[in-house]
Amino acid sequence: MTDRTNDWPGVRPEVVAEVVAGLSARLQKRLDGAAAKLAERPVVREGDEWRVEVDEETVLVLHAPGGTVAEQADVRCGCLLAPACVHRAAAVTLCPLAEAPEPTEPPGPQEPAGSPGSPGPTEPTGEAGPSAPTGAAGAADTGAAREAAGPAAPASLTAAELEAARHLHRAAAAVLAAGVSGAGAVSQAELLRAAHRARVAGLYRPAAAAVAVVTRVRAARSGAPDHRLADLVAGLRELLGLTTALTAGTGPVAELRGTARQAYREEGGLRLHGLFAEPVLTATHAGAVSWAVDADGRLSTIAEVMPHDDAAAAVPQAVGAGNRTVRLGDTALSHREFSRAGLVVQGATRSATGRLGAGAAVRAVRAAGAAWTAEPAARLWSEPVAAQVARALAVQDLPYESRPAGSDLLFLDVTLLGTAPTGPGGVPQLRARCTEGGPVLALRAAHEHPDLPFRANLALLATAPGLRLRVVGRLERADRPELRLLAIGTPPQAPDVQTPDPLALPADRAGRVNLGLERLQTADLRTADLRTADLGSTDLGPAGPTPPEGVAGTPPERPEPPAPYGPPVHVLGRRVEQTVTTGRNALAPSEATAAADRGLLRAAGLATAAELLDGLRAAAANRRRDVFGRIVADDHDAYATAWLAAAWYTEELASALCSSAWTGEG
Repeated sequence: MTDRTNDWPGVRPEVVAEVVAGLSARLQKRLDGAAAKLAERPVVREGDEWRVEVDEETVLVLHAPGGTVAEQADVRCGCLLAPACVHRAAAVTLCPLAEAPEPTEPPGPQEPAGSPGSPGPTEPTGEAGPSAPTGAAGAADTGAAREAAGPAAPASLTAAELEAARHLHRAAAAVLAAGVSGAGAVSQAELLRAAHRARVAGLYRPAAAAVAVVTRVRAARSGAPDHRLADLVAGLRELLGLTTALTAGTGPVAELRGTARQAYREEGGLRLHGLFAEPVLTATHAGAVSWAVDADGRLSTIAEVMPHDDAAAAVPQAVGAGNRTVRLGDTALSHREFSRAGLVVQGATRSATGRLGAGAAVRAVRAAGAAWTAEPAARLWSEPVAAQVARALAVQDLPYESRPAGSDLLFLDVTLLGTAPTGPGGVPQLRARCTEGGPVLALRAAHEHPDLPFRANLALLATAPGLRLRVVGRLERADRPELRLLAIGTPPQAPDVQTPDPLALPADRAGRVNLGLERLQTADLRTADLRTADLGSTDLGPAGPTPPEGVAGTPPERPEPPAPYGPPVHVLGRRVEQTVTTGRNALAPSEATAAADRGLLRAAGLATAAELLDGLRAAAANRRRDVFGRIVADDHDAYATAWLAAAWYTEELASALCSSAWTGEG
């Protein structure tokens, strides 16, 4: 069968590095231009082969069993310079990067095809967190508890690991110094070569971070719709932070190394109570993930995430995954049903991050669920708000796939206040107050895609100020309290108060709603004065819904006007991002600009930020020249160190401002 397509097969990162390294210096200079020309040529797929007519006499063939080019010899060109031709290198440069093969046995037959938040073949990005988790499939568990392959790693780096870490650091620093505009195919291939060397040496976490950086650089250079500069900055910060810690001998070596796959432990029998389910939607994957709590209060996840190659079909795939059967034992529960029911599991296995294994030895039968107001679910809401925020901020620096399940989730009881201008632009947002004198927070959609129910549900909730809810959301790190809303439910009532539940949900909803998979109706909110005009098109933008004057039985509290915008942290953060886009030369402009930045930061009491920005400028301008005035190439180590210090400062300051906002100390 022959299909005409513009899609290229995936390619292993080490194949890209090998093919590009085989080019002469002259051809390497022409590689970016050759790739741009080749991208305009039609691609024809015939089974496991992708064919491209470079010209009338030359045909390029990529052999990709399973959709992935796994060997250098699988890329063949008919030109006279092959195999050291620019066509082969251009082709692998255009192919999306594929996941490296697992060094251990293949997954068990019943393992879910995706996990929430894992970065996918090379990482996603969309919204932060599993509403936008990027990606798919972690390694599976076949029923026995298994650790990462091979003997336990030594407590200190070997000579091979240290040299691989240094090589990776130099390659990452070179990409940072060049910026997106200068990090062409050759720079990317060198970083991939260093990543492959690191992976072979056993440095799995830095290697994965390097591949993610290359993917994000490619997305930035091609103008891909899923590109976010903040994600690229975060990727470079993580990669340089890992290589710096490894080469300097600081930090826990085992954690810095990472593992080739998730390890699963035997848990024996588990009594699981479903909490909620949410859709997963990224540029490459779509599906759903269910969250459950066991008798000890620990959170676990079960995912149904699959790749997609059609953006139009991705949303129906994500929403439809909620109706697919949970892959755990012989259960027939769908993800939506499990979010309100329970499971009794025998032979259970679970990873350190809370992902449940689905090996052949696992047995599961349906059981009764638990209300959010009953144990063991209720204890999640009993944790103080400040402690929950501190827990969520503590894991911000970890890769999402390495975070304990639910560590970034907040479980709150709130009262809706209606919409009010929030933030520097004064855009109206739905606001709510935590009970027991807690902070006022802005409620945001967990995913901004308009075809997911999040935004429509949020718009309907905005018409019901005074409504009391028990909610689950994902912390949004900002200098004002913000929460990305995932699910809502009926709040607990005082024993001596007999009032109707604020949510008039059908019995099969069990008093809760998965906001990303189900749509709220006006009748679901037990309010007497509810505006119902065209709620489907209502948005929370500048012309957002006007809240009613009151709700029967509960006079609404008026949202307080927003306080003046916080300290000018953006000054340093903007320069950090600017250098990633343009390279180290981006900080070369006039001294007047530097003086203005310095004055603004010092006036706000951010003297450390001012010093870090001055140090970054000095490192960027410190270029040695030869006797003819030409810039002498260096390893960019000093510049990378200065950039990393500034980048980590902005991260720590952002976390501190978020924490103080939730505790009322800001």
